Amino acid sequence: MVTKLLVTQLQASNFGLDSLVTGNKDVYKFGYLSRNFASQQRLRFKVVRAQGDKWKLKDIDTSAVQERINSWLSKTQHFLTEVTLPLVKTGQSGKPDPGKEVDTQDMEEIFLGEQITPSSMPDGNLSLAAVVSIEQFSRMNGLTGQKMQKIFKALVPRPVYDDARNLVEYCCFRFLSRDVSDLHPCLKEPAFQRLIFITMLAWENPYRDKNDLHAIASRKASFQGKLVGEEAFSRIAPAITGVADRPTVHNLFKALAGDEPGISLRVWLTYIDELLKVHEGRRSYQIREYPQLSEERILCIGSSRKRPVLKWENNMAWPGRLTLTDKALYFEAVGLQGQKDAIRLDLTGHGLQVKKVKVGPFNSGLFDSGVAVSSGSGSQTWVLEFVDFGGELRRDVWHAFISEVITLHKFLNEYGPDDDDQSLFQVFGSYKGKEKATTAAVNGIARLQALQFMRKLLDDPIKLVQFSFLQNAPYGDIVFQTLAVNYWGGPLVAKVPDAGYQRAQGTSPSEEQFEISDNMFDIDGSVYLRKWMRSPSWGSNASISFWKHSPIRETFVLNKNLVVADETLVERAVAICKEKYQAVEKTQATIDAATLQGIPSNIDLFKELLLPFTITARNFEKLRRWEEPHLTLSFLAFVYTIIFRNLLPYVFPMALIVSASGMLTLKGLKEQGRLGRSFGKVTIRDQPPSNTIQKIIAVKDAMRDVEHFLQNLNVTLLKLRTILLAGQPQITTEVAIVLLSSATILLIVPFKYVLAFLLCDLFTRELEFRREMVKRFLTFLKERWLTVPAAPVLVLPYEDEESKSVNQKSQTDKKAIRKKPEQLEA
Repeated sequence: MVTKLLVTQLQASNFGLDSLVTGNKDVYKFGYLSRNFASQQRLRFKVVRAQGDKWKLKDIDTSAVQERINSWLSKTQHFLTEVTLPLVKTGQSGKPDPGKEVDTQDMEEIFLGEQITPSSMPDGNLSLAAVVSIEQFSRMNGLTGQKMQKIFKALVPRPVYDDARNLVEYCCFRFLSRDVSDLHPCLKEPAFQRLIFITMLAWENPYRDKNDLHAIASRKASFQGKLVGEEAFSRIAPAITGVADRPTVHNLFKALAGDEPGISLRVWLTYIDELLKVHEGRRSYQIREYPQLSEERILCIGSSRKRPVLKWENNMAWPGRLTLTDKALYFEAVGLQGQKDAIRLDLTGHGLQVKKVKVGPFNSGLFDSGVAVSSGSGSQTWVLEFVDFGGELRRDVWHAFISEVITLHKFLNEYGPDDDDQSLFQVFGSYKGKEKATTAAVNGIARLQALQFMRKLLDDPIKLVQFSFLQNAPYGDIVFQTLAVNYWGGPLVAKVPDAGYQRAQGTSPSEEQFEISDNMFDIDGSVYLRKWMRSPSWGSNASISFWKHSPIRETFVLNKNLVVADETLVERAVAICKEKYQAVEKTQATIDAATLQGIPSNIDLFKELLLPFTITARNFEKLRRWEEPHLTLSFLAFVYTIIFRNLLPYVFPMALIVSASGMLTLKGLKEQGRLGRSFGKVTIRDQPPSNTIQKIIAVKDAMRDVEHFLQNLNVTLLKLRTILLAGQPQITTEVAIVLLSSATILLIVPFKYVLAFLLCDLFTRELEFRREMVKRFLTFLKERWLTVPAAPVLVLPYEDEESKSVNQKSQTDKKAIRKKPEQLEA
């Protein structure tokens, strides 16, 4: 705790910024004294005056003196309140509220000593936050801000130095690069917590604006009302070990910000405080509850009278205590005679699955608060119910916990070397890779626990733990690869046989052809051996393209996780993953809008879209899979006879040309606005209102399965409708170009050979020698398909039989009235 040395303010006309600047107009100079030193010299004042002016009594600004006296009185009153507070509230907890503590403390009291930082940069003057961040991190590095600037200027090229944001990164990252712990030890210090927040503000706004100018002139700089944006948070927070990880930092920002455009200081301090409490609680659990589990890390314990955990077995629910470690689940049932021995479910094996289920007596499924964990077919399955009277929040969080541990071990088995692999000794530090990956998962679960205590969770907590999130995210395999290189990569300490080192994807550019057989290199030169690449994802086109064309720019690498003025390999992969994921979310929003609730409505939509070819498609699938070989051979012989008899030479090309022409014509008409806004929408009638009993009957298990099937089928048909009717012009153009290209090939190459090739491809996909290649191609098509939006669906109001009869009767009456004059004239 420090107190700021007060500065006497001189006349505003001659003073201004010089009240904070001495010696050099481009140097900030702040005066601070520790509390002990201030107690010894309480009446010492540091008078700073403009250069060339003489200090005169008449030059004193009376309003400034009055303002300063009021400030002294306010601080004295606050000190007396703090002293007398324990005497008034003896029965209350002594824990300080982080938010209230921030409101009463001056933010500048976290800084010690005198601060001198050059504020002039080529592109402008540094903001107050940037000056504070640079100076404080420079002091923590053992230097001054001025010396740190000179060092940075000598190390990097001129374009990198000209950007003040890079200087903020360098000062901050240089200090953070010293730490190799699982959780940064400085996070326990309130001053460091606030300094990180100021650093994020400095990164976001490194240059001075009008608000900073006014704050400096009045010496009332405050960071209370400021918010940290997503870009700054995503850049600084993952650099601090344990605070965030790069694959999920954007989702973490959304959870913390909530409905606000950014993260406030109060939310940031509360988050760090809850995170530290989670880690402290884990250490107490390890020592007090389970001293025998020395080889496992206890992550979370679920046991509470108000929020029990039930294990369903043979239609019976047994309450007990559930413990999650980094390798297994432990459940201690509570019986009539006390707790029983704990049973264990290993989470490190193959074939493990976890899913949300409904539980209840006699398999009724009344309570939607269960999680089922199975270790493969024919093995035991744990069905756990997490009772939470506040909703499904607790069940979803525990589902994310268990899923993260299972996915962690899948990642270790697929991307990491074996524990007994001798090549681990050929790469320095690679034997710690498994521990690093485990620590990342453990910290992710801790962050999710902290957010749970803060009640700041997303709709799906899976998005906040990196391994489970990346498992189903687009481009997630490439992010997994960069994480593997980050965890297990290191300098070579022994020669690796048959190793071809091409650094096209890492430390130096190369124009040579990239091959998947090469070792991988991180941005700091760390090596990830070729023999560790056991995952099939290394051979995908996306993987080869990423590692070959990773951009190399002018950067300053502190370590593989901290790079100034550039991104690490993990950040580059995450940026692509985020972009693709946002496209999928945007598409999913259109699908959700088009997805109808209720079985009758989906049946109507199904009738509107689907043609009756189900039986024909099923029979053709049997032929394609060679379920009856003699029928398949007969079918192929018949089709090839037709092809080579030249009976259908131009049917398919013309069909494709007509389809492409029609799609492009519709696209042009829609861009001209000649088709109307409602063109392409599917119109169906709404269902009549139903009572509660009818709704309960409609939500039976069998009907729910039918509804889900119809929804998926309708979404597929709506996507096809979007492509055909130019619902998404860009996608329609791409598909039309593909169709025209195919038509060109069919016009050049004899059709019989093309059709013969397609049939051969269609009937050999399931054979052993082609199965893997077809799988990779289908994965590419699936990712592209996810970006296609669904066509909008318009639901018209319901019309009952009475309204229809009334309308028909009125129309009949009108016709009768028209006929009477005609009969009279006749």
